[in-house]
Amino acid sequence: MDTTLCVEQSQTAEAADIVAMPKERTLTYTEAIREATDMEMARDPNVIVFGLDVDDPKAIQGTTKGLLDKYGSERVFGTPLSEDAMTGVAIGAALAGLRPIHVHIRMDFLMLSMNQLVNVGAKSSYMFGGAVHVPLVVRSMIGKSWGQGAQHSQGLYSYFMHVPGMKVVCPTTPYDAKGCLIEAVRDDNPVMFVEHRILHFQKGPVPAASYTVAPGKARITAEGDDITLVGISYMQLECLRAQRYLADVGINAEVIDPIWLAPLDIDTIAASVRKTGKLCVVDNGWTTCGASAEIVAQVLERLQGTRDIRVMRMGFANTACPTSPTLEAEFYPDARRVASAAYDMVHGRKKNWMPEERVDLRQIEFKGPF
Repeated sequence: MDTTLCVEQSQTAEAADIVAMPKERTLTYTEAIREATDMEMARDPNVIVFGLDVDDPKAIQGTTKGLLDKYGSERVFGTPLSEDAMTGVAIGAALAGLRPIHVHIRMDFLMLSMNQLVNVGAKSSYMFGGAVHVPLVVRSMIGKSWGQGAQHSQGLYSYFMHVPGMKVVCPTTPYDAKGCLIEAVRDDNPVMFVEHRILHFQKGPVPAASYTVAPGKARITAEGDDITLVGISYMQLECLRAQRYLADVGINAEVIDPIWLAPLDIDTIAASVRKTGKLCVVDNGWTTCGASAEIVAQVLERLQGTRDIRVMRMGFANTACPTSPTLEAEFYPDARRVASAAYDMVHGRKKNWMPEERVDLRQIEFKGPF
């Protein structure tokens, strides 16, 4: 498992001014989510956790392990395969004063509850003049693994970025997973909490104390002045690996983790692009109308006319995700292809350069089945 990059990213956290991060305490992403949930349930009796298989022995990759025994079946319980109905229950519970964490497992099946989330959850506070709030956290997983295929792998968070009243967060490191989840639980608005399944096995420093990672602040995870790479969720790790490949050929890439997609910290990204003049956004979704398109558009609106700017989006190939591992490898961006694209952008033309794979930068393997 390659955990070095994730650790380095956490150690550069600008959020460290909230609470110091002791290097000696390391957790996995899974453990960080579980700890955040446990701490908020202990702090506030109104926090409840429910969803498909949260009470299963596998405990959603271990993120809900032990919570049923500690807090009882009234606060931790499984639900039927009725996404629309259970989302309605979650919104109703939030309106009634509880703070639900609703676990959907796979983001693909949030589509079955879009009306509840978009027309009720996100809009209730506005429609009732602020007299009500919907403090709801919706957890869901995205991304590749061992052949999830067309209906179990999609990163659909851009759908929710489009909706006023809903926040969207895609933490990459264990540090951010804990801090963002605590922030989300305490927020009075619905928060879409997106987890790439491969990230559950990343390790990094996580303080034992409670802390939050506030919305609307991106993080520079590697400094450079030749090109800006923005990696969303798991693609942040691919961008950090690409930065290493590029460094081998004398290109200094600046890498940015947006963390929160709504609200989006475009200031940090635009400031970097003002310096580098080149922006490549790497996403876990299709590029059309995606998070990468929004980031590129906002940066160009800010900087047009100030200097020559080159932009590129990388994401899913323009097809449904295949189940074959060989085809899946072509479907998703990886560090070497990101580095190759960035190399061409820096040189201003296609150079057909592809770095030799470095064993120390190989992506970790998904430890399924799930």
